[in-house]
Amino acid sequence: MATEFPQSLIPEHDAARLRTLHHYQIVNTTAEPIFDDYVAWAAQLFNTPIALISLVDESYVHFKAVAGAEGVPGLNRPDSMCSAAILLDTPVVTGDYSAESCRLISTDVAQAFGLNFYAGSALRMPDGARIGMLAVIGREARSISSTEEVTLSRLAALVSRTIELRLHYLLAQRPDGWEAAQRELAESLDENAALARYIKSRNSRVDLDDDDVLALVNRRLKSLENILERRMQVVPQAQ
Repeated sequence: MATEFPQSLIPEHDAARLRTLHHYQIVNTTAEPIFDDYVAWAAQLFNTPIALISLVDESYVHFKAVAGAEGVPGLNRPDSMCSAAILLDTPVVTGDYSAESCRLISTDVAQAFGLNFYAGSALRMPDGARIGMLAVIGREARSISSTEEVTLSRLAALVSRTIELRLHYLLAQRPDGWEAAQRELAESLDENAALARYIKSRNSRVDLDDDDVLALVNRRLKSLENILERRMQVVPQAQ
């Protein structure tokens, strides 16, 4: 079934959404290792050549982190599937990347790169605003299971929480705390990446519909959630 998008790429509440986006002081900033680690793990888990964290600004979609398409800073808003995906409250999956898959955007750029698959879950902040997407992208048409959708949403929630944590350290003028938080999260993500490589060495791919594999991945997700919650409790809260 095709995804049903709204009639307009720019929703009525976009001004409020943009205020939330810019509140986090992350738009058009330099690369930060922890976000690179998140997209690298996402690409492994979903067996895709590309994964990214996008931030949808007024006219441009900034890629905060990209795995598999390094050097691409972003896309104009009308050219990015992320621009349409943030309009929906559920994960967005398109298995063909044809013009018919989403009439709100131009798919010319995606087609020029030979892309035929997109699955993304929104970066949702505490006020409910969807400021961007965590997306996995491939060249072969496919779908994802309900279990994979849940996992993608949990990953997006981790990225959102990390963006919150980053701001709290920034407002507290604690760059040392943010660096330490990144190192701790990175150590956990390194273990996650090693786990994914091990699973692939045995099965050639990560199958999240395999109960044993899913249990291992869920434990890793929970570990990251615990780190974020513990650090959010000790860092001064953003006002």
